[in-house]
This record gives sequence, C-alpha cells and structure tokens, in this order.
Amino acid sequence: MSVLEIKDLHVSVQTDQGVTQILRGVDLVINEGEIHAIMGPNGSGKSTLAYTIAGHPKYKVESGSILLDGADVLTMTVDERARAGLFLAMQYPVEIPGVTVTNFLRTAKTAIEGEAPPIRKWIKDVRESMAALRMDKSFAERNVNEGFSGGEKKRNEILQLELLKPKFAVLDETDSGLDVDALKIVSEGVNRAKENTGLGLLLITHYTRILRYIKPDFVHVFVNGRIAEQGGPELADRLEDEGYDRFLTPSNVG
Repeated sequence: MSVLEIKDLHVSVQTDQGVTQILRGVDLVINEGEIHAIMGPNGSGKSTLAYTIAGHPKYKVESGSILLDGADVLTMTVDERARAGLFLAMQYPVEIPGVTVTNFLRTAKTAIEGEAPPIRKWIKDVRESMAALRMDKSFAERNVNEGFSGGEKKRNEILQLELLKPKFAVLDETDSGLDVDALKIVSEGVNRAKENTGLGLLLITHYTRILRYIKPDFVHVFVNGRIAEQGGPELADRLEDEGYDRFLTPSNVG
C-alpha cells in the first residue's frame, strides 16, 4: 500500500518584509485510498503545503521531511515528483498558449510512463473522460485553459487527474468558482479516479459543500501553519456551524 508521509515540516517564503515562516511543524500521513480534507482560515498555510509537496521553488523547506513510499520527495525535481505519483490541481490553473489539450495530455502521459500510450486506446480514454466531465470534444484541440471559464479550467484539471493516474493528488480549492452543477461534475470525476486507481487525496477547501460529494475520511484544521485539530467528517460540520473563532487565540495566531 502506498503512503505519503509528512513529518515535522517547517517551510518559509521570501516576502517584502523578509523571510516569513509559514508552516510550523506539520505532521500528516495519507494512505492509499484515503481522503483527507484540510480546512482553515485564509493565510493559515494550506496552499503553502500544497505547493511544497509539488516542489514550487518559492517555498523553502527549513526542516522536516516528505516521504512517498519511503522515498525522499524533497530531493526530487518537480518532474520526478510527478513520475513518482504526485499530482497538484491548482487553485488558479494557468493558460498555455500554443499547446493543445490533446498534445499536453499525451506529452504528460508519455513523460510519466516513460513511453507513449497506444494511440487508439489513448484516444478512447480521452474521449470517455471528457464525456464524463461534460467537456465538449472541441476542447481537445483548444490551447490549454486559453479562453476557458473557471469551471472549464477545473474540469480540465480533473481530466488530467483521471488520465495521468497519480498515486496521490492535492486539490487546492478545486471547488472555488464552481456553480452547483460544475461542482457535482468535478466531484464525480474525483470519485471515479479514487475508485479506479485507489488514489490518495489531500483536499484543500474553505467550505463543506464539496465534502457533500467527496466524502472525507479525515478532516484537519489548519491554523497558523499547524494542524490545530483533526477528526472525522463531523468536524467539517462543526466548522460550518461555528467557524474558526475558537482556534484564533493569541497563542495560535502569534
């Protein structure tokens, strides 16, 4: 069984005010097939954790470790992390002018697998995934995210998730900007990926509405770069009712 382990992770970032510590000792273990939701107020470090796992150069790991099946993720380049089985769905997916969705997906799949997928099966898989995500087939020949609506960009992220088949995925506020219909379609795609591959999932969100469709096994509350509390799905319901005020004491925000 695959496992992603984060141990005592401390991360800083360079800002206009100098070096600022964001993560202050994060411990988290995600096993294959588990769904972990991370919730918390703005600025608590949720996206920093996501981008640190993915290898964004902006974030400096001061101490701690990230292990994927015992291998040191922090020594890997971004592409090595992808080949090892890590995937990040970004909160704000970028446009890639001049690169079609079809070419992007096939190039990414080839890079991860080490060989190009058989063309007929690949075309069939792409078409089936696009249809399931209610994406018009014309999107295959459009440039990546160029002129896409917010919901279309998020569906394109989940299309990549379904086709690239990572071991672990980090979804950074994938629900932001989605209407109810798009949220259901995106959630269905995530659930299919989990059912088909045993995907382990780290789901970052502010709201419980996506958790009605993607049921978490564990919920973690992030405050000031740490996990302040954790529990089962019922914790998300409590946060919906009470908010984060009880965590925002001077000792937690200082």
